[in-house]
Amino acid sequence: MAAFSERMGLLFLACLLLCLSATQAVDRGNFKTCDQSAFCKRQRAMKPGQSAYRALLDTLELSDSRLTLQLINDNNKVRLLLELYRLQGNMTRVKINELKPLKPRYEVPDVLITDPPTEPLSVLSQDENGVVLSLGAETRRLIVSARPFRLDIMEGPQVLLSLNSRGLLAFEHLRLRKDTLSDKISSTVGSMWDKIKNVFSSNSQTDPAGAERTEDSDTADQHVEEKAADGESDKEDEQPGEWDETFKSHTDSKPNGPSSISLDFSLPGVEHVYGIPEHADNLKLKTTDGGDPYRLYNLDVFQYELYNPMALYGAVPVLLSHNAQRTMGIFWLNAAETWVDISSNTAGKTVFGKMLDYVQGASETPQTDVRWISESGIIDVFIMLGPKPTDVFSQYASLTGTQSFPPLAALAYHQCRWNYNDQDDVRAVDQGFDDHDIPYDFIWLDIEHTDGKRYFTWDPNKFSQPRDMLQNLMDKRRKMVAIVDPHIKVDSGYKIHNEIRSKNFYIKNKDGGDYEGWCWPGSAGYPDFTNPEMRAWWASMFAYDQYEGTMENLYTWNDMNEPSVFNGPEVTMHKDAVHGNWEHRDVHNLYGFYVQMATADGLIQRSGGVERPFVLTRAFFAGSQRFGAVWTGDNAAEWDHLKISIPMCLSLGLVGISLCGADVGGFFKSPNQELLNTALIREVVRQRYTLLPYWYQLFYHAHRTGNPVMRPLWVEYPEDVATFAIDDEFLLGRDLLVHPVTEEGARGVTAYLPGSEVWYDVHTFQKHNGGQNLYIPVTMSSIPVFQRGGSIIPRKNRPRRSSSCMESDPYTFYVALGSQKTAEGELYIDDGHTFNYEKQRQFIHRRLSFANNVLASSNLAPDAQFSTASWIERIIFLGAHKPSAITLRMSDGSESPVEFEFDAAMSVLTLRKPGMNAGADWTVVLR
Repeated sequence: MAAFSERMGLLFLACLLLCLSATQAVDRGNFKTCDQSAFCKRQRAMKPGQSAYRALLDTLELSDSRLTLQLINDNNKVRLLLELYRLQGNMTRVKINELKPLKPRYEVPDVLITDPPTEPLSVLSQDENGVVLSLGAETRRLIVSARPFRLDIMEGPQVLLSLNSRGLLAFEHLRLRKDTLSDKISSTVGSMWDKIKNVFSSNSQTDPAGAERTEDSDTADQHVEEKAADGESDKEDEQPGEWDETFKSHTDSKPNGPSSISLDFSLPGVEHVYGIPEHADNLKLKTTDGGDPYRLYNLDVFQYELYNPMALYGAVPVLLSHNAQRTMGIFWLNAAETWVDISSNTAGKTVFGKMLDYVQGASETPQTDVRWISESGIIDVFIMLGPKPTDVFSQYASLTGTQSFPPLAALAYHQCRWNYNDQDDVRAVDQGFDDHDIPYDFIWLDIEHTDGKRYFTWDPNKFSQPRDMLQNLMDKRRKMVAIVDPHIKVDSGYKIHNEIRSKNFYIKNKDGGDYEGWCWPGSAGYPDFTNPEMRAWWASMFAYDQYEGTMENLYTWNDMNEPSVFNGPEVTMHKDAVHGNWEHRDVHNLYGFYVQMATADGLIQRSGGVERPFVLTRAFFAGSQRFGAVWTGDNAAEWDHLKISIPMCLSLGLVGISLCGADVGGFFKSPNQELLNTALIREVVRQRYTLLPYWYQLFYHAHRTGNPVMRPLWVEYPEDVATFAIDDEFLLGRDLLVHPVTEEGARGVTAYLPGSEVWYDVHTFQKHNGGQNLYIPVTMSSIPVFQRGGSIIPRKNRPRRSSSCMESDPYTFYVALGSQKTAEGELYIDDGHTFNYEKQRQFIHRRLSFANNVLASSNLAPDAQFSTASWIERIIFLGAHKPSAITLRMSDGSESPVEFEFDAAMSVLTLRKPGMNAGADWTVVLR
């Protein structure tokens, strides 16, 4: 997508002597494996078997919208509270928490866009073994088994999904440390003796302790009593890393002790699972037996390796399963460090082995098992039952929201590097694009534009006149993005720092002082973005009278917001730092989410709620799609990184984040001419600009429905097993199939064309049948792209210096006829940058259809009002026959002939200058 960044942090990091590797790949020693993460190691040591948990059916309570039930661990007698909800849209929510925790456990706020609406639950049957609940549809049921505890979601005789079928539910309950426990027991016994003496000395007939007891003391005493009565202290011998943990030079204190949670899910009939970004890996997730689980923990991992499960900059705990019958999703709502284990009973079997099983009559049903392990919090999981891929997308969108609708310019080309030297450099780069006839919309400024890495400022020597610089860009209808990071230089002469400190908005260390770490400016404080007051203040700083030198064509980039702390454990924040009432370990993966939320709010507020923002973030979580864009971080200028960018963005699209890109040309290293060549760049960027109308309507639909813009083939061809593992080609919407060339020196690629329809090469208009692997010879300038037969795609074929310069330019419609000689498509137009499409319904949305030799444009939004100067200058039919005449009919009844040309060799019919307005009703009749 856009060249979001070309910063090169290696030199600076080396100068800071932070012991970060200067080799050609990530220094794995800086980041934990599961064995080095105490809670992951503890949980993973637990092997599948019979669960220790039992459902106490006599505690079952059922209301219209919720079922509650207590679970008991038969080993330590600790009780948990299970809550079940049937949600609208074919979803089920499962929550498990301690029944009486010593203190509240963290529950993730702000990610869900609303309290999910529920539907009635009803009990179909119950006995001593369990209870059967109706999930609405006659054949869809939820079965709660009592001993051991297990949940099964059924449809007819088929098990769709099971929880705890492998017995890996584990809930480390909050408890007192052994030395504290001994003191508590002694104190409790002494207190009881004192109270008994008081009773006898006063001859009181009332309970002397009654007025003193509190719920907290009840809970604490309950834990003491449980331990004393059941010998829990013997059964739960302290293990390494429960109360403190050391990694390299950092020790993580754990005042709340061990608090991790785990739950397993079984997916019968499933061999393909996807999601849980961000990882530099294939789209189809691998089994993790014999290696590390996939890790979800936002980290600054520069020079990241490919094809491994290491954590990267973002974490979206959503996994999708797919087979030819059904797509489902699991959303694990937990913001703590999380590991995901995947196992499969078909893993390692070759195609021949599977065929042999079939010939020999083997009856083993494929199954994938997924285990989630998080360091703290509660179990709060949403099971999205599909059944279609688009159903899962809409189900997840109903929970966390859809992709924000970006300004049109945000979908165009962005130019960035670390760093442009000064305003003259910016002017020269801007002019260079014009000289080379390459369009662009945004130029970016990295950290060096600030005054000594103080964000919300400008370098007084190199960027002394920022408004002049922005005005020069505005005169060319171009824009700028400037970086604003969430590490704040500790400097008493810096207004931003002084205000944050005076308002007590910094994250605290474990001892209560302001947390400080080392980042680009040196010693830095980290604002507590989990605090809504802090977020509101941060948003106010983007006002034009606060952020001096800014104008309406300046937008924002949030980097380093994992958060990155150069001298912290794993280059991030200490887990025992404190956000209000919560430790950083509870909220870590939410930090970047909140930074982007506050920044996007600031850009909206500065315009009085009129203008759509553009904010790029490096760290992200579930729901980040509501606030803007992400990119895949500090990649390398290598072919393998080009190739991996495809499954990385496909994975993000599956979990709601469609506005995704990778550094074009790479962040590290220098690309060769084949990988990055000026003439090729010019052609590719210009092609991008011609397709902006199509990209824009795809993002409009993503915003409305949650459907990804860039999508795997199986999303549109869910029954075609051949598509399930493909991640070197992709679809844009339904209608464009792209197979990039990702191998150096390639002379050809093999693309799979799915479905029973035909596909047209968009460059040559050659027609190919679907359902085949097609070998395509390529040159250095080739990008194989095909348009689906039966589709209509709008383009603007006059690329100019920026997208806004093309606002009133005419359209060309590409009508690719299917096997039935029909086609359909859409055209969406609005002003490209405000919320007026939503608030005042100022937009054009038209249906384009071709059938029975008639092409028609009809209004999909009769209540919307918008006008455009754009007109239709050309209509190109692919796979057409030569007509004898063509007539244009307008809504007022007027008719006029249309000039045309026909290429018999390619079956291409071209209508020239039919001339109707893009927002009008009309029909074109082929005779």
